[in-house]
Amino acid sequence: MLLASYIFCACDSYIDITPKGSITVDSVSQYYELVINPMRCYNVSSFYMLSDDAWAKESNIIGNENRSFDAINFTFNEEAERTLLADNNLYANIYAYVMRENLVIDNVDKASGSESLKALAKAEARVLRAWDHFVAVNLYAKAYTPATAAQDGGVCIVDHYDLEAQPSKSSVEAVYRFIISELEEAVPQLETRPVNIYHPNRAYGYGLLSLVYLFHRDWEQSRDAALQSLALNSTLVDYNEIPASGFYSFRKYANENNPEVLSYMWMGSGWTTEAVALYAHGQISPELVALFDTANDLRYSRFLRQSGSSITNYYDVGSGAAIWTPATDCTRFTYMTVGLRTAEVYLVLAEAYARLGDLSQAKSYVEQLRARRIKGGDGTIAMPASQKDMVDQIILERRKELLFGFHRFFDLKRFNTEPEYQKTVTRQFPVVNVTPEHPQQTYTLRPDSRLYIIPFPRSARDKNPNLTLNTDEER
Repeated sequence: MLLASYIFCACDSYIDITPKGSITVDSVSQYYELVINPMRCYNVSSFYMLSDDAWAKESNIIGNENRSFDAINFTFNEEAERTLLADNNLYANIYAYVMRENLVIDNVDKASGSESLKALAKAEARVLRAWDHFVAVNLYAKAYTPATAAQDGGVCIVDHYDLEAQPSKSSVEAVYRFIISELEEAVPQLETRPVNIYHPNRAYGYGLLSLVYLFHRDWEQSRDAALQSLALNSTLVDYNEIPASGFYSFRKYANENNPEVLSYMWMGSGWTTEAVALYAHGQISPELVALFDTANDLRYSRFLRQSGSSITNYYDVGSGAAIWTPATDCTRFTYMTVGLRTAEVYLVLAEAYARLGDLSQAKSYVEQLRARRIKGGDGTIAMPASQKDMVDQIILERRKELLFGFHRFFDLKRFNTEPEYQKTVTRQFPVVNVTPEHPQQTYTLRPDSRLYIIPFPRSARDKNPNLTLNTDEER
């Protein structure tokens, strides 16, 4: 881990096969360690406010409606010039991780050491490479739609270690086919219990495959992969164990000890700053607050609040929003905002069953999750009257369970491709600081808004002329 952290120290710098200096990478064990990155992080500022679940402190938005991604996105401002804004290294980080993964895949066979470890290193790197392409295509391209995916502009598939390459974009369909092929071939080769939690295990691999299949609308394959993942790890933390008071001393599920976390990936610039990132992007909207049973849903009562002197620098008391409790950093409870958890696999499986028409099974998996989240353990829900009712219930549970990170943004994009699940998002703003200069207004985000496609950063387009935007705002 120290070797990996030392070598990969900046998002714009990549390793050479034989770096100048005292450290070289020439053994299988060294390449195997390069697979992992305990500081794997993804900055969310370029897209996060494009969500009905997100909220912001009003002083961070007012006056910045044309100048920052947060303010542009929070006010759903389609007229703002986004193409010249930096995305806080999100795109660079994604493809830096891909280059790191390609370095292992392309070169580990040349190293000295165990053949079995070579195969394992390549399999792990391919799974993580698939994840990074999945993130990229869902940020910078249209959501997958069967009728148009083969024509829709996607992202660059980067499957070799070449720092000078200027690849062209592939279609959304081609990117998904690449991701699925990588996972189908690599996941069975993963270990069930790797040497540490930063190496992807087989439960994570099948969980990721089930998620990708879900987004690709391969319902049966999504169901089967989710079942394989849960057969390896079906653990859910019972939030009834978390004390209502004395949370500062509750460390049972801190750091690496949360058994439902399948992959450790962070929001912001690393795990040490995730608590800081949650001050800026850790609020939930008044709309989402209203969807919680705030007295009995432990996802709310244990982790979110609306008052307290320590939060006023980051949160407007009286806005109706709620902010993630600053105490819930990874030293007390490792929630995992970006990485995959078994809780999400339960919801993926429930949706796959619902899409296949098996509503009783879908209901069962939702209830198994809710039993660990509701005070007293009663997670029962009413039997849905239709497939749409069941999917709507799953969407609701995804909103309440999968706070922060990519989750709601990705969900809005994919559900907006289906007329029965499309949503026009509206918000009234400001709430607290209403003045004649800044009257309250209603802002609207249409299901087909171009804002849902994040522009490739200017720095990346300057380096690669083949990287054209997937919207009509080319600059």
